[in-house]
Amino acid sequence: MKSYTLSLLAISIFLFSCKSDVKQGKTVAQDEPIEQTVSDIKIIPISHATAVLEYKDNTIYIDPTGGTKAFGNQKSPSIVLITDIHGDHMNIETLNSLDLSKSKIVVPQAVAEKLPANYTKQLVIINNGEVKEVNGISIEAIPMYNLREEALKFHSKGRGNGYVLTLGKERLYFSGDTEDIPEMRALKSIDKAFVCMNLPYTMTIESAADAVLEFKPKQIYPYHYRGTEGFSDVVKFKEIVTKGNEEIEVVQLNWYSK
Repeated sequence: MKSYTLSLLAISIFLFSCKSDVKQGKTVAQDEPIEQTVSDIKIIPISHATAVLEYKDNTIYIDPTGGTKAFGNQKSPSIVLITDIHGDHMNIETLNSLDLSKSKIVVPQAVAEKLPANYTKQLVIINNGEVKEVNGISIEAIPMYNLREEALKFHSKGRGNGYVLTLGKERLYFSGDTEDIPEMRALKSIDKAFVCMNLPYTMTIESAADAVLEFKPKQIYPYHYRGTEGFSDVVKFKEIVTKGNEEIEVVQLNWYSK
């Protein structure tokens, strides 16, 4: 009887141990933290090509247009980036209306030549292919230009800049006005890409999607998509990108609320 009792006790301990191991295994699996990429960059769409980025102590204005009213709730910029000389990118009236007293203004040479002289001391001139550090932020100038014969008059190679900004561990690309040029297709390790798509000035949604599928950003933000015939079909753009590579997240922000 004693032997029988000890056997039962041994079996009970074994079964309890197995049950505890399984339960513990499930608990660990459920409680195990899941890695998530949380961006510490705040992106504020203003309109069309105009955006505000907030990152740590820096507030960055991209192609500020729309006058004082467009930036009424925004912090004054520490950095201003301007991509091109056209009015939807370089708007002197808007620049004059903003508090840029502590701003560094990053521009290509063509823009520098058209800005009023009172901004000269604040300018950081950067041209295609150059990389400069501003307020601890790496800024790379990417070419932006047209490829189609009928559109060459809009944006010539070497005049304007797209930009790649390195903010902490993230790389952000703003295309400016461009078509799906080789320099864009060759981009590497882009976390967030802001890509234009409007005719006749830049490119079709099909061309934009094809370029995006080649350089594979983690996230793609359609912007600058109002053309002479209205808005480009960003819903279709998303469908093309998602079908081509579902790992690329298409993020739609409200660029045209007014």
